[in-house]
Amino acid sequence: MTKSQYPLKAYKNPEFMNSAEARPIRILSEYIEPNNRFNESGIDSTIVFFGSARIKPKEYAKKEIFKAAEAYEKKPTPANEKKLSSARLQLRLSKYYEDAAELAQLITRWAMDKEGGKQCCYVCSGGGPGIMEAANKGARLAGGKSIGLNISLPHEQKPNPYISDEFLFDFHYFFMRKYWFVYKAKALIVFPGGFGTFDEMMEVLTLIQTKKIDRKLPIIIFGQDYWREIIDLEAMVRWGTIAEEDLELFTFVNSAKEGFRLLKKMLK
Repeated sequence: MTKSQYPLKAYKNPEFMNSAEARPIRILSEYIEPNNRFNESGIDSTIVFFGSARIKPKEYAKKEIFKAAEAYEKKPTPANEKKLSSARLQLRLSKYYEDAAELAQLITRWAMDKEGGKQCCYVCSGGGPGIMEAANKGARLAGGKSIGLNISLPHEQKPNPYISDEFLFDFHYFFMRKYWFVYKAKALIVFPGGFGTFDEMMEVLTLIQTKKIDRKLPIIIFGQDYWREIIDLEAMVRWGTIAEEDLELFTFVNSAKEGFRLLKKMLK
């Protein structure tokens, strides 16, 4: 038998490695490979930003509202009126993009100043656009590095351009990505978002409430205007589905500077 006739080793066989039977190996890979990279870089502290991938920078939102207003002026149909209303909301939401970038910048500067220029803590996002992009952008503007835990989706989520190259990860499994969000986190900052943001926030709150996370892990929820309208947590207390003290698991803030002051106080 010649060398070319030898069967492929299992770990070099793409058909096997991508099969259902090899799923445990792929899952383990999404634990071991990131763990190795984090250890090699000496990263053991992150500040995690959650938030919508759909929130745009203010300049982009302004252009969109101008286009929508122009279209409505030319043709005042219900469809164009709806587009204009949506553009106005996007402009309002764009404030959170700018706030996330500012807060990430403040955190990264502080993390570098604490160690005399050496970064002691890293902003970490989900790696995509919107609030995730703003967080990585803010870290870069501060002259620091940041982490992006991207995930492959049917409608491809492309990594944003502000993630440090050596700290860009691409996950297949949501639960392994969530593990790395939480494992090294010293605090979580939750900006307005949709199903994904809800899922991430509620899972962490559940883990803290049930003592599966037994260390101090501050959760800062950014933007009361949005969150108070979207979810009534006090109602859950009234209905008895959570305890009143569960409301102490998180704190609301409304500005980057307020969030930064609170974060520094919590991380002392």
